[in-house]
Amino acid sequence: MSAPTRYLGIDPGLNRTGYALLERSSRGPVLREGGLIRSTRGRSLAERVHEIASGLREVLEEFQPHVLAIEQVFSLVRNPKSALLMAHARGAILSMAVEHGIPVVHYTPTQVKRLLTGSGKAGKEQIQRAIKTELGLDRLLEPHDVADAFAVALCHYYSSRIAA
Repeated sequence: MSAPTRYLGIDPGLNRTGYALLERSSRGPVLREGGLIRSTRGRSLAERVHEIASGLREVLEEFQPHVLAIEQVFSLVRNPKSALLMAHARGAILSMAVEHGIPVVHYTPTQVKRLLTGSGKAGKEQIQRAIKTELGLDRLLEPHDVADAFAVALCHYYSSRIAA
């Protein structure tokens, strides 16, 4: 019997990058691990991007996911500074995925929301309730960075299942 497929979801951010590992099982998606990769405020942009890359390297080496699903940059017009900072974090993440030979898939926030709730305009609490129900959890996931990473991982879990 082959090993289960592992999906790593990433919610990129320069301050905090959420990550979430799901595994495919005969019972459906199984939560394996979730956490945060933090960068140190006050350090240079280059040092902070390096901290994110180093943290993700550890996650990739420990859990060896088969695919990495990541949220795309959003709100460039409304929040250009936030989008640019997120883009720096995404660059570090994409670089680590390539370095480890892990395929990357990208999802917009609207795609994730629509797949999990049926509405592309769902709020954070609605997404968290959908994750709680889907994974059979007894409480909502916290912090939201980790919940968002699980949402991206679940989105790819179901998208790849539909494609298969």
